[in-house]
Amino acid sequence: MRKGLATLCLLASAMLVAPTAWAQKGPAPTAKAGDAKKAAPKEIELEEEDGPVTAGQMTEEAAQAKRLFDAERWSESALLLKKVVDGETGDDEGNKQIAQYHLAIALYRLQFFQASYAIFSEIADKPNHLKFNETLLWLSKLATQLPEPADIIERVGKYKGEQVARFNNPQQRDLFWQLNYLLGRYKYRNRNYEEAIGLFEKVDAKSKYYVQAQFFTGISNVQLRKSVPAVKSFQRIVQALDEGVEGVEDESRMRDLAFLSMARTYYSASVRLDDNSVPKIDGNKLSAAVKYWNRVDVGSEYWLDALFEQSWAYFMAGDYPHALGNMHTIESPYFPNAFYPEADILKAVISFTICQYQDATTIVARMRKRYEPIKKELEAILNRFKGDDAEAKFFEFLKDVRAGKAALSPTVKPIVENALSDRQLLRNLEYVRVLDEEDARYKKAPAAFRNSPVGGDVTDALSLARDLAVRNAGTLARERYQRYLDELNEHLRDASKILIDITAAERNKLDQEVVSGQLTKEEALVFGVVKPDDEHVLWPFNGEYWRDELGFYRQVVTSKCGK
Repeated sequence: MRKGLATLCLLASAMLVAPTAWAQKGPAPTAKAGDAKKAAPKEIELEEEDGPVTAGQMTEEAAQAKRLFDAERWSESALLLKKVVDGETGDDEGNKQIAQYHLAIALYRLQFFQASYAIFSEIADKPNHLKFNETLLWLSKLATQLPEPADIIERVGKYKGEQVARFNNPQQRDLFWQLNYLLGRYKYRNRNYEEAIGLFEKVDAKSKYYVQAQFFTGISNVQLRKSVPAVKSFQRIVQALDEGVEGVEDESRMRDLAFLSMARTYYSASVRLDDNSVPKIDGNKLSAAVKYWNRVDVGSEYWLDALFEQSWAYFMAGDYPHALGNMHTIESPYFPNAFYPEADILKAVISFTICQYQDATTIVARMRKRYEPIKKELEAILNRFKGDDAEAKFFEFLKDVRAGKAALSPTVKPIVENALSDRQLLRNLEYVRVLDEEDARYKKAPAAFRNSPVGGDVTDALSLARDLAVRNAGTLARERYQRYLDELNEHLRDASKILIDITAAERNKLDQEVVSGQLTKEEALVFGVVKPDDEHVLWPFNGEYWRDELGFYRQVVTSKCGK
């Protein structure tokens, strides 16, 4: 019943930050294969199980494709390069690989980014490809054009630190920092937290990826149970924002997210179980957690979360007036769409702790009356999306919810909207939108291009990517929805457990361990009294809420335990 924030973890997917888009001028084409008449055969040997790849003399058609490419006649060059890649010109494997690389660049220049990425992905999967190293640069450029669900991070993960280190020079330092960030994200995803931290630490404070890198450094340290370095990483985010770091999409949000992360880290570190599984509280760390929750801005999207999480900290500290006062704020009419069923659990636990059994029973009864119908309605909605194409159907439901067009009752509408509003879901929707825009560009291309084999590759890449994106978005949305439903079910089960404990308490059959957690009347004099400081005065609540009072409510607590 008292787990609250003790079970909270920082979910990097609910708070994930997408890389900020930036533009970099592309390099001059590398590894020029040469003219059919002038170039001497060039052999490049790489370690490969099947032997070295050789780039010999080009055919005339391949040379013409290269000349068109150098002249930046992207559409014409793409048509000829495709023939080389498909083996229609009779070029050797080495020249086909080089043509494949140039074809990907030509498609990028034509703004067919997904089709370009499909080709660069193939190259990145082959470490012995002649253009494997050069492809890393283009993957970094595509990371600024395609949203994160395109999963460019997975392709960057094919490379090693020494290959990224090639860009550690004054001319490409920004690229070096970006690649370390992307590779760090890959290591983080695969739970190689130590390696991830090492890569994130190479992202300089001058980089527009610095704040994101520090955030994931902090989360990685949390996963490693290293609270001190985790807090330092979150503090560096605030410091960087104070100093005017560039490239952060939403500075206020990142600042509040850093404060929230510090509070959660301190709270987790403050609660430890002794040998008898009894929670032991570190008062200093608990106070630090409360301090950082208080620094989350009142206008932030995270303020109510901070206020609620802070309530568990006050409960663990025995400051019941403060904990209940926060619940009073959350339930104010200023937040009609707030969904915190666990708030009722906390209120019931506090009432139980001070032996106010009738109050606890009433709180639980009201909670079940309110949330059990909501649970049934949420389950009925979820049951509509079963069978074939369930993911695609849920994706359409997601779009309707985001557009305000879903057929939902006023009761569950804000709950479903909250469940389907996290940033990872929104990035998946953005990816589908980007693919649709690219498809619209393709349909405006000349007929000669659209009807060509390379045009077919573009449509195939877009169609495959969109199908996968829709399925992934639908699956993720369904998981988010199910998580909300599961949490509601868990809170309702907790409510039933409280009723069992109340019944046992009223029959004087409580376990000694539970009894020891309740307050005596003498303790209630300490924990239940509201003591304002010099800057505040007590003012009785008369049923009317005032916005400037939000967050400052306190509730007097009286114990009936009598022991």
